[in-house]
Amino acid sequence: MTPALLLLLLPLAFATARANDFKIPPHEEVARMARFVVNRCDWASMATISTHEPVKGQPFSNAFSISDGAPGNGTGTPYMYLTHMEISVQDLQVNPQASMSVSLAQTPFCKHKGYDPQSPLCAHIILSGSVQEVNGTEAEIAKLALFSRHPEMIDWPVDHNWFFAKMNITQVWVLDYFGGVKMVSPDDYYKATPYAH
Repeated sequence: MTPALLLLLLPLAFATARANDFKIPPHEEVARMARFVVNRCDWASMATISTHEPVKGQPFSNAFSISDGAPGNGTGTPYMYLTHMEISVQDLQVNPQASMSVSLAQTPFCKHKGYDPQSPLCAHIILSGSVQEVNGTEAEIAKLALFSRHPEMIDWPVDHNWFFAKMNITQVWVLDYFGGVKMVSPDDYYKATPYAH
């Protein structure tokens, strides 16, 4: 299947997955929950170490659109479409280390259940690692993943020199139930299947 055909079919997969019942994994299946949250969410808050005065050297959080693929069929890797004109990306050029917070508060799930975004029951995860540019085949995968969920990106100005990047995950932190945060290794995270088959 060609990349162009995939780009046409992914919105259909997106709509189908959105129409399905929003059933989260059991909280005991921590790695699976982490994969589920990343796949269901469209954006993340990413913290970098600022290189800009007057907050130089301090954590600096910013919102970024993400996608790990079509809902129901994600890779687990959050891809982003970035430009060096963006202040957080300038931070990453100096220090690529970052953390990314993704929460089901951005989906209908928590509102429907009456969960406050800060409640542990409104599942959220924090990914630690570094951000790196992707090229070649992986850039094509990132393009399909992002443009299918964020079609506006297709028309963003070319003179901004956009590029595809990913969060290279070194640790996963999950808060989806009472009792405190749980940690998941990248190996366990990528082995998990976010959806029941």
